[in-house]
Amino acid sequence: MQSISTEHISITPGMCGGKPHIKGHRIRVQDIVIWHEQMKMSPDEIVYHYPSLTLGDVYAALAYYHDNLDEIRQQIRDSEVYVQELAAKTPSILERKLKLIDVTTTAKFKQNL
Repeated sequence: MQSISTEHISITPGMCGGKPHIKGHRIRVQDIVIWHEQMKMSPDEIVYHYPSLTLGDVYAALAYYHDNLDEIRQQIRDSEVYVQELAAKTPSILERKLKLIDVTTTAKFKQNL
């Protein structure tokens, strides 16, 4: 697989899973898209939260997205499925502790009846 690069966007095998990302960063195009479209962050807000990015980086990522809608949307869906599968396999430590507390509290409450 060859490396593809523009001034702002790079696709490099072995980096970011081979997904398009901001050159010199591990921030993927799909991350920028999610922040912008789903979290309603403006390009200026993205740069504010990630000051190593430039507005040119953010706009280049959004342009890449609009030129490759199907590809980036599929990557976002694939990532969401992966996270759901991982969450199903890995129970939350907090949930486990809360269940333990509830079991312990319920058992103590029943003893006092």
